[in-house]
Amino acid sequence: MPPLDPKTAVQLIPVSQFTDEQLAAIYNRTRVDYLMPMQMDAARLGEYIKTYDVSREHSMVARTSGGEMLGVNMLGLRTGRAWLTRLGVIPNTRRHGVGKLLMESLMQRTLDLSISFFMLEVIKNNIPAHQLFLNLGFYEVGELLILRRSPLTQVVDPIPADALWLDHSEALVLAGLDRGTQPWTNQSETLSNTSELSGLRLTLADGSRGWLAYQRRDSMLTRFAFKTEAGDPAAVAYALLLHVHSRYPHLDTQVENIRLNDPHLPAFYRMGYVEAFRRIEMWHGTPPSAMQK
Repeated sequence: MPPLDPKTAVQLIPVSQFTDEQLAAIYNRTRVDYLMPMQMDAARLGEYIKTYDVSREHSMVARTSGGEMLGVNMLGLRTGRAWLTRLGVIPNTRRHGVGKLLMESLMQRTLDLSISFFMLEVIKNNIPAHQLFLNLGFYEVGELLILRRSPLTQVVDPIPADALWLDHSEALVLAGLDRGTQPWTNQSETLSNTSELSGLRLTLADGSRGWLAYQRRDSMLTRFAFKTEAGDPAAVAYALLLHVHSRYPHLDTQVENIRLNDPHLPAFYRMGYVEAFRRIEMWHGTPPSAMQK
């Protein structure tokens, strides 16, 4: 690609002007050489936009004045905070400042909405993107784990407990409870936007108790959200996982963005989960007070 000046030769077009089929095609072109390509079809992209409160009006596709597609960046908006996600530039058009232009444009649009706190995640060892975010003033918060568990992993009998299985409406109540600051993908709004959400409350013989909200979609369990109300979080989470996997022994499982310091994390390893990859969580600005519980 010949040199271009992104400030004069690049047009930024709102995502709202593209169909989900067109948008998925552009996005997939930006990911063809990624270690984790994470390709999307139109249906999955539409669900992503809905689940994560992505603004079609404020998310942007970059293209040349001649109509050549360059890249895309999406913006999630919630009260007092914004999420920059799915930044991608088509491989043969990189190193021309398109990614920086997209990021700066979305950040300015967010500031114009009086929101000054930004969140994002970047795959660990994606050095160019990581460096771009640092240059834009983002700082590292910590590492996030993406964990998977095969349905072939053996499950032992559940720990005896008073178990209450919850339907979608009951699980939505759990979704609104405070779990402290969470990555965007695990926040209460995300759970509330999720279809097929279910839940489980457990009280163990020693009085420990807690709950788990989760999503069952097709042949997979995903989107786990824990809350320990009494007792050791690792022990409560292990009991919850035992019950869930005993109920769904033939389902694959993937959970995303579990923080390294999450007190429930040891339960995952005890249940046979393995690490797929890691992301680095980054913030820009000061979290609103509602997120600092």
